[in-house]
Amino acid sequence: MTTHSDSSKRPAEALSERNPRVVSAVKLQRAAQRRRSGLFLAEGANAVTAALETGRVRELFYSLAAAERDNALIAGAVADGIRTSMVSDRAAEHLGETVTSPGLVAVCEQVDVPRGEILDNSPRMLAVPVEIAEPGNAGTLIRVADAVGADGVVLAGDTVDPHNGKAVRSSAGSLFHVPVARSRDINATLDAISGAGVTILATAANGEVSLDEADEILSGPVAWLFGNEAHGLDPAVAARADHRIRIPIHGRAESLNLAAAAAICLYSSARVQHAR
Repeated sequence: MTTHSDSSKRPAEALSERNPRVVSAVKLQRAAQRRRSGLFLAEGANAVTAALETGRVRELFYSLAAAERDNALIAGAVADGIRTSMVSDRAAEHLGETVTSPGLVAVCEQVDVPRGEILDNSPRMLAVPVEIAEPGNAGTLIRVADAVGADGVVLAGDTVDPHNGKAVRSSAGSLFHVPVARSRDINATLDAISGAGVTILATAANGEVSLDEADEILSGPVAWLFGNEAHGLDPAVAARADHRIRIPIHGRAESLNLAAAAAICLYSSARVQHAR
């Protein structure tokens, strides 16, 4: 009898998809609302844990299933004084952007920092995607940069919003670990990187330096430029780099996608820098 009474209370306690706070959070799936509010959504245990660790969570929504699965995480948020609310399954579906919502969504303060904040800290390794358009690639690149210990990611030009839901999920929490800046003016970005004493490297299929022979270059502070998924780096941007680096391809593949090229180049840099 008691069990029945407890379970019958639960749906009444859960916020519905029509609750004003839920409606307001769902609007953060739109870029315009993220720009206006300075907030974004982090979905799933990985991202929410990283967001909590960095003190960026404003509010946490969870479903009954998430309450049972991620009990310790939710209890930690409550202990930190964060507003936490159970939501109905339908509300969880609205809040989630995946086919099967994990039922755990945090409203967070945006993470990007001014470009100067990254460059003023004497960076040794930077990832600089230029006009990156695909959110999954942006998130993956941020995750790789975090894994190799890069000092920051500078999204240059007209790029995807790193707070886009797919980018956040693809970063698997790394968006909260590595400094990320957005810098619309590409030339001003390259000038600032050079001014900070960082060597600019462009990835290019016909680059004059093979990655296999670039250890001396990689031993100093470097910023890797990675081009747009569809058309690569603009030749004028590649020409501004101090060196153009090609990744040797020994098989029959014509080229590598953005995320694969970024992983290879950044890990090569990390190997050289950590060997010294």
